[in-house]
Amino acid sequence: MIPSIPLNDGHSIPQVGLGTWPLAGDEARDAVSAAIGLGYRHIDTAVRYENEDGVGAGVKASGVDRSELFITTKLDGEFQGEDRAIDGLRKSLRRLGLDYVDLLLIHWPLPARGEFVSTWRTFEKLKADGLVRSIGVSNFLPAHLGVLAAETETVPAVNQIQLSPAITRVEQRAYNAAHGIVTESWSPIKGILDEAPIVEAAEKHGKTASQVALRWHVQQGLVVIPKTAHPARMVENISIFDFELDADDLAALATLDLGPGAGVNSDSDGH
Repeated sequence: MIPSIPLNDGHSIPQVGLGTWPLAGDEARDAVSAAIGLGYRHIDTAVRYENEDGVGAGVKASGVDRSELFITTKLDGEFQGEDRAIDGLRKSLRRLGLDYVDLLLIHWPLPARGEFVSTWRTFEKLKADGLVRSIGVSNFLPAHLGVLAAETETVPAVNQIQLSPAITRVEQRAYNAAHGIVTESWSPIKGILDEAPIVEAAEKHGKTASQVALRWHVQQGLVVIPKTAHPARMVENISIFDFELDADDLAALATLDLGPGAGVNSDSDGH
């Protein structure tokens, strides 16, 4: 059973979900259907991934009641600006075959455009209209979140950012936590599975390197969305609630941290 984390609006989000980029078409459908059959209830997609139709087909094929699922999608720069997200979400819902999504994210702040505040106000309308349960952001820095706090009424429920034991973004996570925003990790295991602290902890606990890395996220109180199309790996990725990394493990993993300048809040990984 995958635990859920409460959101600041009264809803909750499953702590482990399935990331779906760069799956598409039948591959996305089959992966989503398989994941739901294996116990996943949280599926993450985006307009930019060009796979909402496949994700929706997988949701339908799973046979699981819609009320049991948590579906996230994201609107990118095309939909920034006053009311532009209305048509964007309606088209996403048609592709997904759904009446609502559980979480809608602004995919990127794109501060040079100066439109993320008006976009957020449109998200507030979409929430009021019942087309989305919770609203949040992706790849927002504390400065961007501060602007939203000063100019709008709703605190984002989630901020989805690039995070791993090598890219820890401690200050961003602290800001999110202080303001009641759940931090969600994308690209949670990339580039670290061969690192000695990961391999050694895996051997110690009788787990795989991926399981150790994902367990690190869980123990940080993060939501995490590893992506895979392979059912065996799906099972592996949610089999992380029967062990715990101890203080020595966490200290060793901390040596992987590349510092505050590591990684990029960019779309280099499709996000």
